[in-house]
Amino acid sequence: MNMDYKYITQLLERYWKCETTLEEEQILRTFFSQKDVPDELLPYQELFCYAQKEMKKDILGDDFDQKVLSKTEGTRTVKAHVITMRQRLMPLFKAAAIIAILLTLGNAAQVPFRAEDKPAMSATGQKAVKGASVAMGMDTSVIDSVQQNNAVPTTPTPVGTILK
Repeated sequence: MNMDYKYITQLLERYWKCETTLEEEQILRTFFSQKDVPDELLPYQELFCYAQKEMKKDILGDDFDQKVLSKTEGTRTVKAHVITMRQRLMPLFKAAAIIAILLTLGNAAQVPFRAEDKPAMSATGQKAVKGASVAMGMDTSVIDSVQQNNAVPTTPTPVGTILK
């Protein structure tokens, strides 16, 4: 091996250990870009010449701008579409209609549909409330008789009579 090749071999060993400087890596790229590379170092030539070959491939031509502009230019025109106020507010109208329907159905669901389902009016003019009895421990016959005794007549009393 020649002296130059020994130096290149040493640079390669340092390159694999990540100990080379940028100048030494440039020396390796310059060495491997030559045509006369020894056979034992020939497998490394592609590694150091790859970037230079790819750099030459990826350069854009002078006509690149014209090619792109020719593909984007055409007879296609874009027209502005006028949106009226009614079209703009139509989603809000639809939402308001849905809310009105839901509220109407909710109110209708709270009103009983049959006359016998309506709560009876008590003598005081208040609706009787259906639900669990407060006096759960009392006998129901006693409660019924108490309610009947405390009932106030719905007909007006004659003026001359006194209630006991």
